Amino acid sequence: MAFMGKIFQALRRTRATVADAFDTVVQRKVSVESLEGLEDTLISADMGIDTVEAVLGVVEKNRKEEFLSKVEDYLVSALPESKAIQQDKNSPIALLVVGVNGTGKTTSAAKLAHYYKSMGKKVLLVAADTYRAAAVEQLKTWANRLDVNIVCNTQSQQPSAILFDGLNAAKSQGTDIVIVDTAGRLHTYKNLMIELEKMYRVIESRFPEFEIHSLITLDASLGQNSLIQAREFSNTVQVDGAMLTKMDGTAKGGIVFPLFKELKIPVKFIGVGEDMDDLIVFNRNEYVQGLLGTTDVI
Repeated sequence: MAFMGKIFQALRRTRATVADAFDTVVQRKVSVESLEGLEDTLISADMGIDTVEAVLGVVEKNRKEEFLSKVEDYLVSALPESKAIQQDKNSPIALLVVGVNGTGKTTSAAKLAHYYKSMGKKVLLVAADTYRAAAVEQLKTWANRLDVNIVCNTQSQQPSAILFDGLNAAKSQGTDIVIVDTAGRLHTYKNLMIELEKMYRVIESRFPEFEIHSLITLDASLGQNSLIQAREFSNTVQVDGAMLTKMDGTAKGGIVFPLFKELKIPVKFIGVGEDMDDLIVFNRNEYVQGLLGTTDVI
């Protein structure tokens, strides 16, 4: 129930507009004017045109009934059943954390380490962001607080070399999850995107015993810009899921829908605060209820 509360609170800004818009339709009844107002609100919440049109269709089809429950059912069905990345057959995992600077990438890597350690997994952090010295120091600080091992090399400017050392260390230590903090990069920085692709190839070719996964950190408040970032990153490497950060400070919580509908990228985690426990495994039912205000758990 605590998790439900955090999700509900994190979506308060989005819910404030979305739930009000549906209330207006209920009070004024379904009409051209009330549907236009609902459409504008849902688009501004970044649900995406396709999802918004489908929701309006559900409302019109069920205008004489309690349509909000039908909308809830549709929105839940529009998202995949998502779960955190877990080990399969005890194979170790190499988890690349990618994204643009300023999206909370390094902090999210630390939160992931905390999450997996709390599940009893042996975790290793790899500080492969060689372009931002502060990122390495930040991750070293987190590793010390979390009491997890870290591999870094402040003398090297080669992320793939640091990754190589990190995976070798993981093999010798019997590590379950290797979390790799990569350099923050704009999708327009071709040389950095090529470097990311190289890191992916290093794991595939030199460490085939590792399952490769990548999670992209996306600032939820950026809305459609986050969608553009995710599309470009997925053109370079396989993006297995997203971590939506800063969810508690935005009214654009609908971005989860176009992310999956257009790019087939499921949200795996949402960030709802600064504490280590504020990275929550995404749950589509709880999320939609928090979006629409159809739960009384606060």
